[in-house]
Amino acid sequence: MSTLGILGAGQVGSTLAAAAIRVGYDVVIANSRGPATLAALVRELGPRARAAAGAEAAAAADFAFLAYPYSPDDRPPAAELAGKIVIDNNNYMVWRDGNYPEVDAGLTTVHELRQRQLPDSKLVKAFSHVQFHPRYEIRVPSDALPGLVRLARPAGAPDRKALAVSSDYPEAARFVAHLYDELGFDAVDHSPLSESWRSGPGTPTWSHGVDGQGREQLVANLARARRPAPR
Repeated sequence: MSTLGILGAGQVGSTLAAAAIRVGYDVVIANSRGPATLAALVRELGPRARAAAGAEAAAAADFAFLAYPYSPDDRPPAAELAGKIVIDNNNYMVWRDGNYPEVDAGLTTVHELRQRQLPDSKLVKAFSHVQFHPRYEIRVPSDALPGLVRLARPAGAPDRKALAVSSDYPEAARFVAHLYDELGFDAVDHSPLSESWRSGPGTPTWSHGVDGQGREQLVANLARARRPAPR
């Protein structure tokens, strides 16, 4: 699969677009304001990128990335994404999103709610505990790079970091694990989506989001997570 459709062109979407292009993917990127507003970004990304409306980007994609928060009122292009792997890097943040009673009660996760919006897609929670912006405190020049770039290492490097992935579809989790590897990270699978809360805000995994964690540490941190008490 060679074409990545990115829905959302803010810090997250534009950073992932550049990273994906560097490892050989074509990118079709969309935002809520229309493709004309992305002309400068596409020029910066180069000839492997183009802008499109949301449904067009979804239709052109071999796989897709949702770079915007979940909302119960959202209507993603479900028909265009049917049968495709869809990566969701969203996190449940009450201060930003408000409360979702099912999530607060521990009955579901925000990623399972997103999967309901895309019933014919293969949703994967991924890239949710790595930063897409510079380090919050700049110590050395490389800290000015997005965490997704700054923390990347070649396969086998002793300081290689790991990222979590969860999905109800094993083939989708494996695909994202391969994408992680291409971008410079190991993968730890903590499927299914009902376990995706283990890497969310407030967890041990989340607390290492700035400078990352190796595979063994990530496995331990996922196991240490405790679900918040129902609100």
